[in-house]
Amino acid sequence: MGVRAGSLVGRVVGALVLAVVLLVVSTATAIWWTARQDSQPPSDAIVVLGSAQYNGVPSSIFEARLEHALELYADGVAPMVVTVGGKADGDMFTEAESGRAYLAEAGIPEESLLAVEEGVDTLESMRAVGVAFDERDWSSAVLVTDPWHAMRAERMAEDAGITADSSPTRQGPAVQTRTTQFRYILRETAAYLLYRATGESVAGAPGIG
Repeated sequence: MGVRAGSLVGRVVGALVLAVVLLVVSTATAIWWTARQDSQPPSDAIVVLGSAQYNGVPSSIFEARLEHALELYADGVAPMVVTVGGKADGDMFTEAESGRAYLAEAGIPEESLLAVEEGVDTLESMRAVGVAFDERDWSSAVLVTDPWHAMRAERMAEDAGITADSSPTRQGPAVQTRTTQFRYILRETAAYLLYRATGESVAGAPGIG
């Protein structure tokens, strides 16, 4: 009896371990697949996810996103570009403000720009963008972020009431080497599974929070 019970427990534990492994692998594969897509349907707004800025100057990761948003705006994907993101303690500028200034200097008219200066991570930012969309009766967005961040950003945007597609940037530090890509996929897999399990986000390196 004891041997049979032990064997049953072993099989159950083995099945649970296999289920977890399959969940992780399938999620990582979905993140990789989403990262390779580029969806640019006509939308109410292009939403640029924030990243680090230094005294009002976007970091290289943020700049790559902003440059891609410029291309989408020039292609007529949406009449508005929304930058989003708050600021860390001690910062003088928000990510959203820095992004808006960069795009304005690049030639996008002020009336076509909206800075949503809230959010210390993707979840907070998407919820703030959802409120801004509701206030303006907007419903659809093309999200601009790093490829590995796209699936989680889409999920959070959808949960905030936005019909979201993503057009990831193909430039910047997040896509430079296979090692970097593998590291981002692993971290995004953990972040995505945490969000789906708890409804919470996690702050961290660019593309993680």
